[in-house]
Amino acid sequence: MKKPREAKRMSDDAVKAKTGKAWAEWLRILDTAGANKLSHAEMAAYLYKRQKLPSWWSQMIAVGYEQERGLRAKHEKPEGFTASATRTIAAPLASLFKAWGNEKARRRWLRAARLKISKTTPNKSLRSSWDGGKSRVDILFFKKAAGKSLVTVDHRKL
Repeated sequence: MKKPREAKRMSDDAVKAKTGKAWAEWLRILDTAGANKLSHAEMAAYLYKRQKLPSWWSQMIAVGYEQERGLRAKHEKPEGFTASATRTIAAPLASLFKAWGNEKARRRWLRAARLKISKTTPNKSLRSSWDGGKSRVDILFFKKAAGKSLVTVDHRKL
């Protein structure tokens, strides 16, 4: 097992006020339950069913345990990391959406991208897989002003 991290996501006082136990107690309970061998979902289910924590707190305590025990890095999700970028582009929404949806046009600025579009909602979103499905890319479109649009790209499972 990796060395525990010192930083905690939430203070002992806040955790104890909402759950009745401080971090050290939750870490001890989860260690005793063998949580280092459980998946995130199994750990959260244990906290919810056996420890009677509300759903949100079950998730929060599970994530805190995973980070404290070196099982998860800060900002890591169960499926990996996510990278996001948002830009305002001087182009009408329909033109921007069309360019992203057209593989030939897209290759002009994403030459090596292995992006496969799986679902579209016209002028709103493109859902896609990257690199043969190893990760997911969602492209979201928003109208800003006349001739300007905002595009957000979320790359998940990194």
